[in-house]
Amino acid sequence: STITLICFLLSILWTVLYKFGAITADPRVHRLPIIFMVFGSLLIGGTIALYVGKKFIRPIQNISNAFDALSKGDFSVRVPENENIMEIREMAKRFNTMVHDLSHVETLRTDFIESVSHEFKTPITSIEGYATLLQNDRLTPEKHNHYVEIIIENSRRLSNLSSSILMLSKLENQEIIPNKTEYRLDEQLRKVILMLEGKWEPKNIEFDMELPHKLYYGSEQLLEQAWSNIIDNAIKHSPENSTIHVFMNTSNDAVEVIVTDNGEGMTEDVQKHIFEKFYQGDSSRKSEGNGLGLPLVKRIVELCKGTVTVKSVPGEGSTFTVTLPNEYQ
Repeated sequence: STITLICFLLSILWTVLYKFGAITADPRVHRLPIIFMVFGSLLIGGTIALYVGKKFIRPIQNISNAFDALSKGDFSVRVPENENIMEIREMAKRFNTMVHDLSHVETLRTDFIESVSHEFKTPITSIEGYATLLQNDRLTPEKHNHYVEIIIENSRRLSNLSSSILMLSKLENQEIIPNKTEYRLDEQLRKVILMLEGKWEPKNIEFDMELPHKLYYGSEQLLEQAWSNIIDNAIKHSPENSTIHVFMNTSNDAVEVIVTDNGEGMTEDVQKHIFEKFYQGDSSRKSEGNGLGLPLVKRIVELCKGTVTVKSVPGEGSTFTVTLPNEYQ
């Protein structure tokens, strides 16, 4: 259609020039000008078609090739974003952004699998080793009981790890909290502290509490898990004969729970990663946890449309602050 239009326009131009005497060849008699115009039109039309085709098809072909590479697992592929056509340029930018996000998801998935494998392998290896030692008939009762205690401890660790992974997986695929009820938030915090008495009483830890009466509408079960993980973390990192402070501030819009310990504290780098799955900043205490407690807290608080933050100074302790919006039935 482009070539036909060009031929038509050139024919009109030739006829006009003949009428005004600019050329002497009558287009109705001489065929050479017509042939010239046809070939000229073909040349011009072909050049335009080649240019336009290259301009449009090349970037689309680049994106098509990039999709092929992406389908084969190559997350490093990128397409040029310097195209002159705005729509193709925007398409290229969105494609590159998508690949960048997918590469991070793949990295997180790989790291998660490696971390889970490592966390399961350690207690399983320990159980296997001590179970083998129990087969020795010459063991003293003291050693026999000690090995049994280690096996029980590692079995409990595997159970806790499995439960935490299942809960975290469930919460990460959940956006709505079911079964909300109105309950006393201050009483819930006191109950959690009493439940953890077996951990803080041997260390002679005291609690300084300021918990005013507060009715809260939310998931009692999930928030109990969050408070338990935060306070347990504070007990774990507190020295003997120290004090843990648990305060609650309320307003019309939100409620704020602050838990402060006097433990060893954390560096800024540790604070940046403290809510990541399986991250444990203090390698000397890895046997005491699995690195899933605080990620669980973060996800629970996010489901409650709240925030959790941490402030810490090495050698001076840590402060966790949970802010929850007031919800009503």
